[in-house]
Amino acid sequence: MNKIVKSLEEAVSVVGDGMAVMIGGFGGAGAPIELIHALVDRYRKTGSPGNLTVINNNAGNGDVGIAAMINAGMVTKMVCSFPRSSDPKAFTDKYLAGEIALELVPQGTLAERIRAGGAGIPAFYTPTSYGTVVADGKPVEEFEGRHYVRERWLKADVALIKAELADRMGNLTYRKAARNFSPLMAMAAQTTVVQASRVVEPGGIDPEHVATPGIFVNAIVEVADPKQEEALLRERAVQ
Repeated sequence: MNKIVKSLEEAVSVVGDGMAVMIGGFGGAGAPIELIHALVDRYRKTGSPGNLTVINNNAGNGDVGIAAMINAGMVTKMVCSFPRSSDPKAFTDKYLAGEIALELVPQGTLAERIRAGGAGIPAFYTPTSYGTVVADGKPVEEFEGRHYVRERWLKADVALIKAELADRMGNLTYRKAARNFSPLMAMAAQTTVVQASRVVEPGGIDPEHVATPGIFVNAIVEVADPKQEEALLRERAVQ
């Protein structure tokens, strides 16, 4: 029941070529920067893992986090709501060059597709996107005089998420808005890897405060002073 691993490198070793990878975060809030960059470092050393499908709310910003993965050439498809950011150059350049695909998903639909994946619900109906190009090719039904688009669940091989507090059995809490997509992703992925700011013994978290139960977590690495995406971008701008 001890899910602690010794290093970031060991934590991300489960990610392989061609996998679908969910990455927690809403912009910089809750983004597991250290896990992402451990994965980028591994790719630069070994050429693996590549050909990844990344599922996140955004498509990266500047040259850190998911943008670093895209710049390195690791990602062949993004599934996201907001491919544009304050500095979307990494994704934009690859997309215009035909080197990365995009599946655009409305934000609420993205969250519900991930939740459905974790709950074992293969499909659901939503009025969002009806009559737009996002709905092209998708089945449509009418309920009580309103048209709804059928959306499929989203699942992943691996989820990379960031927690505030973890115990060694995998129970997690999150810091404020950093919670966002992470609990849903932990449920929807076959394997969930977590970086936590602090790890405690079982019983060190009030059961009423547990946001993600340990049953959904496979590996935890402690990162005591995690970097924030926005702070990294400011540091690089000054340089």
